[in-house]
Amino acid sequence: MKIRSRQTWVRWSLITGIIGLSLAGMGRAETHWNFQAVDAIGDSVYNGPDVVALEGILLNRAEMMLDTDPEAPGDMGGQWQVYIQGDGADHGGTALWMGKNYGSLPWVPPEKSYTEAEWPAELCRLNHNPGDGYCFAPGDRVRVRGRWLFYKGKVNINENHNIDPAYDFTIELLEAGVGLPQPEVVTLAALKDEQDQYIFEAGRLRGCEYYQGRLIRINEVQFVNASGWDKNATLTITDGTRTFPVVLGIGAGIYPGSSNLTEPFDVVGILDQEASSGSGPFTDGYRLWVTNYDGNGRVLRDRGYRRGNLPGDVNGDGKIDLEDFTELVIDWLLTAPGLGDCN
Repeated sequence: MKIRSRQTWVRWSLITGIIGLSLAGMGRAETHWNFQAVDAIGDSVYNGPDVVALEGILLNRAEMMLDTDPEAPGDMGGQWQVYIQGDGADHGGTALWMGKNYGSLPWVPPEKSYTEAEWPAELCRLNHNPGDGYCFAPGDRVRVRGRWLFYKGKVNINENHNIDPAYDFTIELLEAGVGLPQPEVVTLAALKDEQDQYIFEAGRLRGCEYYQGRLIRINEVQFVNASGWDKNATLTITDGTRTFPVVLGIGAGIYPGSSNLTEPFDVVGILDQEASSGSGPFTDGYRLWVTNYDGNGRVLRDRGYRRGNLPGDVNGDGKIDLEDFTELVIDWLLTAPGLGDCN
């Protein structure tokens, strides 16, 4: 991977500022609740302008949700995604997404993918506040301005699969360190009916649509089968009657053997949707996304990092030994795209 120069980073910061001013003039403030409105089959009914502005609390670290590496497996290569949740009465949330290889899509020319050098620059731009370079973190209040597309049950802010800078969306810091929203406590009975089918209501006053895009907590559940525990895995939780899929992210605390959740436990994650059909109806495909786990044994959630204050404790087991050295050697000279290559 090519490492960008400081001059390139400065140039992209200036471009980002110009684009932000341009989009500010084009966009208008919108609520997540209105933005995610759907009809009887779950299709979007939002008819606002091409460019919108949304505000909310950042819920996750992008690099723990999807693989941002430009050579990530799959036709799209690297992908970047975060969620922002509405404040107060704005009961909703929205995903922000970007991919490297738009040219892998049948309707996009092959040359319309980001290059190895361009992709890290885009990640740096989205991971940092324009102007001062502040690195965004979960719990920050932000404003996003950009274009949007509907995909499998939800409306995303994205680039409309276009690498032209005119299609960039921007993220602006409003207040750092506000803190994550308190997860709404939800039972599986509020998400699934007696036949274990997703509860869908177009008015979104109950069921999965009501909680979509937000941080929720489901208490006292177990895995149906935990043998597939690993990064990017989808496992199923149950309360003994109903079930619900849980998508595991790629945080450092998730790897084979790191799950110690044997007794009934609680789960905190982002309620996401990716419907099984791309053409509708869009009334299924709901899942809970948990991006990392700290090994506490009682609550499956991203609480930051494992406990301990030993800089050399690479694997987070509370001691420094040859296992840490082995982990360090395996990852030697690797760079976190969009974080470790911005200066």
